[in-house]
Amino acid sequence: MTKKQRAAAIVRALEIAYPEAICSLEYREPYRLLIAVRLAAQCTDARVNKVTPVLFDRYPTLESLAGADVAEIAEIVRPCGLGNTKARDIVEMSAILITRHGGVVPGEMAELLELPGVGRKTANLILGDVYGKPAIVCDTHCIRITNLMGLADSKNPLIVERQLREILAPEKSNDFCHRLVLHGRAVCKARSPDCPACCARELCAAGKKIAI
Repeated sequence: MTKKQRAAAIVRALEIAYPEAICSLEYREPYRLLIAVRLAAQCTDARVNKVTPVLFDRYPTLESLAGADVAEIAEIVRPCGLGNTKARDIVEMSAILITRHGGVVPGEMAELLELPGVGRKTANLILGDVYGKPAIVCDTHCIRITNLMGLADSKNPLIVERQLREILAPEKSNDFCHRLVLHGRAVCKARSPDCPACCARELCAAGKKIAI
């Protein structure tokens, strides 16, 4: 079995185990997802989902965020950590979306990367979830689990993204990353992976000790 074939088999196993591959961040509009992902840096999605309703209740539009006082937003998002930095990025990002993109979150990688606080992980999430484009979100779950499975062999997000693009079907890639998050929380936990309960244990390099 080639690595590409094994990747396809792992994708199928995860599809069966986690039929609903959805982003764990709650949002109604694309710009709100963009902001939620920024807040999720070094913070849990669960905590972000508690903070964003407060933030968007106080600042319900992109225009209100662009004109907001950074210190006031920092106080709201402080539970997510790095409050001042994230607040500044949110205000600047909102203003740029209005002035350069007509209030629309761009659908191209290069344009997304020009926004404050946006890296490839965030950009890929937007491209996949908002625009339905092939995307690989290399978060901690993705990097850790794909290395364990033998689908990747680096801790560098960009290298892992490139390695996965070579072996994953493009139309499966975005949902695959969402399922890895679910799998990482439920079974393949960083400190105590439950290999006997893993749906992909017969395909996993770590679980079966197969050659990569």
